[in-house]
Amino acid sequence: MRADPSGISLSEEDAAIVKGMLDRGDRQHDVAAWFSVNGGRIAEVATGEKFAEVAMITTNLPPPGPYPTVRASQKAKQLLIDVRATLAESLQRIDDELRQLK
Repeated sequence: MRADPSGISLSEEDAAIVKGMLDRGDRQHDVAAWFSVNGGRIAEVATGEKFAEVAMITTNLPPPGPYPTVRASQKAKQLLIDVRATLAESLQRIDDELRQLK
């Protein structure tokens, strides 16, 4: 069974950025990850099969990859949640100590 299409497609502006990223030396895999598209869409831009008429841009490009994976992002999110809980607990202890000093 095939998954439903994501509905994500590249615009002409995206294609100009793709071309700039590829010209900079970014890997097609990383460019695809940045735009959340299948690597085939980046290959189509790279070969001129799609957006051949679009000029590349070379300024204000996204940072070069590789980019964090979803798994790494989820781990970072959980770490921040844990840190927030620790900070909240620490603030509560400080407030308790300050009340005792009054």
